[in-house]
Amino acid sequence: MKNTLPLIAALLFTISVSAQQIDTADLDRLFDSLTVHNKSMASVLLTRNGVKIYERAIGYAVTDSTRQIRATPATRYRIGSITKTFTATMIMQLVEERKLTLDTRLAKYFPAIPNAGEITIEMMLRHRSGIHNFTDDDAYWESMTKPVTPAGMLNNFATHKPDFKPGEQAIYSNTNYVLLGYIIEDITRKTYGANLQERILSRAGLKNTRYGGGIDPDKGDAYSYIFSKRWEKQEDTDLSQPAGAGAIVSTPADVTTFLSALFDGKLVSKESLRQMTNFVDGHGIGLAPMPFYGKKGYGHTGGLDGFQTVAAYYPADSLAAAVFSNGVEYALNDILIALLSAYYKMPVIIPTFDTVALRPEELDQYVGVYSSKQLPLKMTIWRHGDRLLAKATGQSSFRLTPVKKDVFRFDAARVTMEFRPEENAFTLTQDGESFQFNK
Repeated sequence: MKNTLPLIAALLFTISVSAQQIDTADLDRLFDSLTVHNKSMASVLLTRNGVKIYERAIGYAVTDSTRQIRATPATRYRIGSITKTFTATMIMQLVEERKLTLDTRLAKYFPAIPNAGEITIEMMLRHRSGIHNFTDDDAYWESMTKPVTPAGMLNNFATHKPDFKPGEQAIYSNTNYVLLGYIIEDITRKTYGANLQERILSRAGLKNTRYGGGIDPDKGDAYSYIFSKRWEKQEDTDLSQPAGAGAIVSTPADVTTFLSALFDGKLVSKESLRQMTNFVDGHGIGLAPMPFYGKKGYGHTGGLDGFQTVAAYYPADSLAAAVFSNGVEYALNDILIALLSAYYKMPVIIPTFDTVALRPEELDQYVGVYSSKQLPLKMTIWRHGDRLLAKATGQSSFRLTPVKKDVFRFDAARVTMEFRPEENAFTLTQDGESFQFNK
């Protein structure tokens, strides 16, 4: 559900690949290191023309004091916002069937939503509606584990003021896709799950994907975790809340098959796909740009509870990649880059995980609530035992790993925080950009 679109560097030279076979030694070393250092629990897959090139599962689907179930390639993960690509695909199918148009107004279905008369289906698909993102609110994080009806969600959405005028700009909002899921149900008089089965799963031959429901390890589902001395289970969002924005459960194999079917013309027409891959202010229709050096790629990321996912497709090579994780201490984007680097005969980076040990009393000097003039959010830092934790406004908490005096990392988001205790301040660096925070 988080907006964590990957930032794979795009450089201006050509990569050429003719063979489907790759040297897997460096990839195996990377995943062995991630396992040994408790940096990831994940399942990954790389395919070309639907043929498996590399597959690996590390860690556990379930790990606690009473049982452990190792992850396998068949383990199912909550895929979060990759659900949006499925939702957008079904909306485009309905457009092709002339059951609605991209210019249809939201008011036709849900007139109580502010500005519904000015908001089009396309604006919602491209996050240009101005509809407030409900997952930014503290109320969502306080109630996300509880079931809610569509009527309850709609009543909530109707109370929020728009964030901007429709069509004025693009800001990621999960609310758009929850509403689009409801519109699919309204038009077809069938549930989202029934539409998913008929329109995508059956047509693409997906056998290990479903919509909604609780986590059932006995049926191959994974729980999600964060690491703190050991992997600790996270609370499970009730999937009635993310709905068409993030409620699908699947495997890397099914999602890469879905992307291949989408780009092979098995699910939508060439014109629909052209519209989906046309980006306006960085947003396509259910797809995001995922360039890798000179290669054009398309896909989406997802985040829900302790789950993080990314899936991408490179049409020029019929190449699909997916990384699904239920325990994240290392950036999924870097794992995706490693898979693509191996395929395109480039160096695979294998990181070192050097850390230092700090006493609890040493951590206390960093505790506090910080704000930044550069970003509209606050960062709360607190100590729990011998750990330092952080939480940004509207986000889930994360653990900071000390790497040297006054310097901490959160590898899953490629974040480095360098504290200046004497100034009650720190500098946060992410993907080359720096932001100043003060108490």
